[in-house]
Amino acid sequence: MARRSLFPVMKAGHARRVQRSVPVMLALWLAGCGSFAVGPDYKAPDSALLHQVASTRLTPDGQGRGPISGDALPPDWWRLYQSAELDGLIRQALHHNQDLRAAMYDLTQAQAALREVESQQQPQFDVSAQPYYGHPSGLSELQPGYVPPNAWHYSSGLQLSYQVDLFGQIKRAIESSQAESAAAQAAYDLVKVNVAAETARAWADICASGVQLHTVQRSLTLQRQSARLTGQLLLAGRAGELDSIRANAQVASLEASIPPLLAQQKNAFYRLATLTGTVPENLAPDIAQCASLPSLKQPLPVGDMPSLLRRRPDIRQRERLLASSTAQIGVAMADLYPKITLGLNASSAGLISGLGERDTQGWSLGPLISWTIPNTGAVQARIESARAGAGADYVRFEKTVLTALQEVRTALNNYVQELQRQQSLKQEVSARQVSAEKTRLLYTSGKVGYLDVLDAERTLADSQLALAQSAGQLTGDQITLFLALGGGW
Repeated sequence: MARRSLFPVMKAGHARRVQRSVPVMLALWLAGCGSFAVGPDYKAPDSALLHQVASTRLTPDGQGRGPISGDALPPDWWRLYQSAELDGLIRQALHHNQDLRAAMYDLTQAQAALREVESQQQPQFDVSAQPYYGHPSGLSELQPGYVPPNAWHYSSGLQLSYQVDLFGQIKRAIESSQAESAAAQAAYDLVKVNVAAETARAWADICASGVQLHTVQRSLTLQRQSARLTGQLLLAGRAGELDSIRANAQVASLEASIPPLLAQQKNAFYRLATLTGTVPENLAPDIAQCASLPSLKQPLPVGDMPSLLRRRPDIRQRERLLASSTAQIGVAMADLYPKITLGLNASSAGLISGLGERDTQGWSLGPLISWTIPNTGAVQARIESARAGAGADYVRFEKTVLTALQEVRTALNNYVQELQRQQSLKQEVSARQVSAEKTRLLYTSGKVGYLDVLDAERTLADSQLALAQSAGQLTGDQITLFLALGGGW
């Protein structure tokens, strides 16, 4: 009895159809099968150091009372000064500052690079066309000794290719580029923070110089009156010539302190113009005439440590750079494995007179598996380099966290200590003023010499100037603290 085969014999046409379908089925299988990404998956750092910092207080040693509050820091912290002039200057700086404009271009460049990397997920199209006049060789036509006639020929092709990201190299590259784009955004925000703070500082320096000038000029007016009085007493024979010389010397000393303050005020004005992206001539002239410092109408809000860690752009920038370098490890590791590309090619070539004929057309479909057998030492070196880069970025991230804590604590300490110093200076000025007034009365009655008056007035002028300088320093410390807290974006 004839044995029946379990595999029926296929007809020739059926076999050819199956052969043609094999590449298609293989291509569909490769495209549909899932890929896995080599290399470590990134997660936000959970080191003990980060948790240790996050659980600390921003205001240690009882500094959470009085001039400091734990309220959330508003992004536009400069509005706490309630100055329309300052609001306008910072608004102008955020629109026209040159550093900020450059940072925006850097951000745009990073976003464009991300789109370029993401395009690797899409199929790639290549189109070619080559018309030419001439003839092929007879040997290529398998006709030795035959010279084909000259004619117009053409060749054209269409290639569609898609890389199957079987080992996640493209995925890791996109992760890295996304993190770099986010880091560029954080860098842009960091520039905004600095521009806002430095604009406020330049404006405050102008005002602080104005306050000091006003203080010196007031002392100078009183000293000139005292010098005139001494001159009158000299003419009346009630004062010696030495007293008059000393009085005039004190006037000259006060006059000599004015030019440095004027230079300081003008330099701050020039700095403000640069920060706002303009020339000094375009700034309102009355800005340079500011003679009163802004003051906060409420305790300075500092928030808490977790909100600080989320708000500081430099911390976010370092964290994103760490994510990018971590993804680069996977990019390097994928070089150990082959690459698979699905391709569809369509071509047409022949005489131009036969353009479109079926015998001029050809096509192919199938996967292309390419594997450059890796130099293991070189690939391992690249992987090791990527791991070292991620390790360095992790250390920089931790250092940035510690630096943020240091800057905030230092700014808080300076602010609180300057507040205490200012209170002492106010008491000193009050006492010096009473002493100077009484000394003048004793001098006019002839009970003390002019040296006593000169000493009292000089110490009063020094105390008043120190108080004015302290007021400027206090405003500068507030702005430094706002900068350390990361407000302004």
